[in-house]
Amino acid sequence: MGSVSTEQVYSPAQVVEYLDYIGLPPSFHPSANPTLDLSYLTTLFVHQITTIPYENLLIHYSPKHVVSLDPRVLFTKMVTNRRGRGGYCMENALLFKHILHAIGFTSAYTVGVRIRMRTDGVPQGDFGGWVHLVIIVTLPVDNNTPNPQRYALDVAFGGDGPTFPMPLVEGMVHRNSIGTQEIRYVRDYLPTQRFRGEGAARMWIYQYRNSADKEWNTFYAFNAEFEFMEPDFKVMSHFTSTSPENPQGMTVLAILFLRGEDGRVSGKEFGGRTEVVRVCETEGERVQALREWFGIELTEEERVSIRGRVSELKGEGGV
Repeated sequence: MGSVSTEQVYSPAQVVEYLDYIGLPPSFHPSANPTLDLSYLTTLFVHQITTIPYENLLIHYSPKHVVSLDPRVLFTKMVTNRRGRGGYCMENALLFKHILHAIGFTSAYTVGVRIRMRTDGVPQGDFGGWVHLVIIVTLPVDNNTPNPQRYALDVAFGGDGPTFPMPLVEGMVHRNSIGTQEIRYVRDYLPTQRFRGEGAARMWIYQYRNSADKEWNTFYAFNAEFEFMEPDFKVMSHFTSTSPENPQGMTVLAILFLRGEDGRVSGKEFGGRTEVVRVCETEGERVQALREWFGIELTEEERVSIRGRVSELKGEGGV
């Protein structure tokens, strides 16, 4: 693999601010010179997905309904403002990638992901276009890893997504942190892929099943050798936030994993299929639920900006 850009956009002070925000103790701060190994990477990953939610509220609750991918804007929104905010795929992945660079994981880069959309909660149909990102990190040789190993980090997928850095090893089955769920990567061509000859790229395909006696569900695919960069992010984010063909504009989403005392995570999705904890019929009820379950605080300007949009809850006293 060729050289990887190590541009650092977050300052040492911002790294400390971020690590404090996600709850990592001082021993994980750069001043303590921690070992940047798989244990560190896993701890960082878990604290990220249990502190910073996957949410698409900017599409629905913002005056301009425009999503910025400027890393300075992302940091202010998710960390500095302390309002419980996260972001959708591109936002969370880019924030985390820049944090990784600033900490010292300079091999980190992003790749585009093709997703199969859910029907009744289950991925079905053909793979769509590039609407998601994962981060690839290569860990160097150490006492526990005799050869450099690549890992895929998906910090912004939500339900049924991996809850730890997954090694890019074909067919290796892992126990996810959601009940009895198992996950793995396989390598294959996509069903609609015409070019399959010499030099054709087999994709890394993420699969899950909710127990060992269930069939595997194929969810998304990516090419780990094809790096996505800023122009790609902008196109992906524009489609995701504005296209009527994308369900993001139709539905308000907020997903946050919970971290237990043992450091493992478990999933509880707002309005999800596992357990319905509350049905919101008005905007007031939904805003309260976002505050109660996710710690997300919306300003008055943000709250009223959903008026007239298809995602507005129009029960009595809706805002």
